[in-house]
Amino acid sequence: MKNIYRSIVAACVVLLSLGAGCASHDDNNLRLLYWNIQNGMWSGQGENYDTFVKWVEAQQPDICVWCEAQSNYRTASPEKFSDDSERYLPDHWGELAARYGHKYWYKGGHRDRFPQVITSKYPIENVERIVGERPDSVVAHGCGWATIEKNGHKINIVTLHTWPQAYAFEAEDEAASRAENGGDKYRRMEVEYVCNHTIGTVPGAADQLWMMMGDFNAVSRRDNATYGFADDDTRLLAHDYVLEHTPYVDVIAERYPGEFHSSIHGNGKRIDFVYCTRPLYDRVTDARIVVDEYTEPVRDTLDAKRFWHPSDHRPILIDFDMQ
Repeated sequence: MKNIYRSIVAACVVLLSLGAGCASHDDNNLRLLYWNIQNGMWSGQGENYDTFVKWVEAQQPDICVWCEAQSNYRTASPEKFSDDSERYLPDHWGELAARYGHKYWYKGGHRDRFPQVITSKYPIENVERIVGERPDSVVAHGCGWATIEKNGHKINIVTLHTWPQAYAFEAEDEAASRAENGGDKYRRMEVEYVCNHTIGTVPGAADQLWMMMGDFNAVSRRDNATYGFADDDTRLLAHDYVLEHTPYVDVIAERYPGEFHSSIHGNGKRIDFVYCTRPLYDRVTDARIVVDEYTEPVRDTLDAKRFWHPSDHRPILIDFDMQ
């Protein structure tokens, strides 16, 4: 069954690489590809990531931001790697990125098995790797703040991946924390911490070129016509902070007003976001959550029922005019 699936997907990716579904872009275009690739593209380990590489190459991205950029499980298995020496990623992102045309790569700060990685055609400069502070402000999966330059324009890139559970990180009583929506409140804290230690530290940032993206594990009030949550629902807290206290614009919501675009399969929610400051958003020429033959999630039913091919999340692709 897996081999049939992979053969079909590979054929579809070949079509994509021949030009189907991929708009051309000139030297002034900057194309961003963001994706939570679930445990370091676990789905691609058994075939040396060939289909993944072909698909990425077909999109012609200038910058990629990968969430869950570490190999965590053995091929076609729920068994975790016993030590770092067995993992291909993150240490070999340079090799993998070179296969789709990216010379540079960068790993953000992280405390656990879920780092974010940036790869790029352009040099990447680290500003800060952020992991938060104990005891009460740990950024669970970490954060990276880096910059690139395109056509003389400096672009700040902030990556994050917030805590996924219904209870707070390191809660002493998980059940009690869950009952008081501790996870929602913790995610709100993480987002505030990241913003205060990145865009919040730079005077005049609202007039500069900034992007912040990641798996927020939280839904936004911008989509609440779909969810129908109460105005004070704690599930809205994380994005409320961004919308109310930062100059960031939600690219997908702004681009498609009144529409709902899911980023994760299974529960139909949008929890992956790309935010930009207004000067960068005004340069957006195209933006979409990618749904195609390869990216539409297919549940793995043989060896690891909790996993999906190629990921349980969908990618986001955005073009900017950097003339």
